Amino acid sequence: MPRSTYPRDSFDDLPADAGRVGAHRAENPRLHAGAVIAWGAIATIVLIALGVFGTMLATGRLGPGATTAPTAAPTPSVTPVVDTGYSILILNATGVAGQATTAKNAVVHAGWAAGSVSPGEAGSTYPTTTVYYVLPEDAAAAAGLAEVVGGAAVVQSDKYQATGDPQAQR
Repeated sequence: MPRSTYPRDSFDDLPADAGRVGAHRAENPRLHAGAVIAWGAIATIVLIALGVFGTMLATGRLGPGATTAPTAAPTPSVTPVVDTGYSILILNATGVAGQATTAKNAVVHAGWAAGSVSPGEAGSTYPTTTVYYVLPEDAAAAAGLAEVVGGAAVVQSDKYQATGDPQAQR
């Protein structure tokens, strides 16, 4: 085989004990696996936080377009008044027979005429005794009846409204 005809240079005369010479690809001994994992975890957390923040901005939950939950308006305080001029319908929703008559006796004892108090059985049971009234001006009388009955809740609703003119029912 023919020998090369290149001229001799400094690479031809290397000492026998010389270490590695030239470009060698190897791991950087200063790079630790723990640091790589830590940086990866930090980058993941930052990207998730940016995604959550961006989503909240895009959906209007954060920033100038954010809406707050409506707060309940304070209920005005009503002074209870026992007004025996109202007709009362008592519906027993406890599931125990005879409770409407017991409540009627308490109401009649408080001053209502026996003919203006009608006891009856409800079609279903309710966990809370409730006095319903229709007109806002009847709130004080409803609160007074709730005290007579014994701490009942008071709700404005036309759910149990008597037929005819409500003013004529007084």
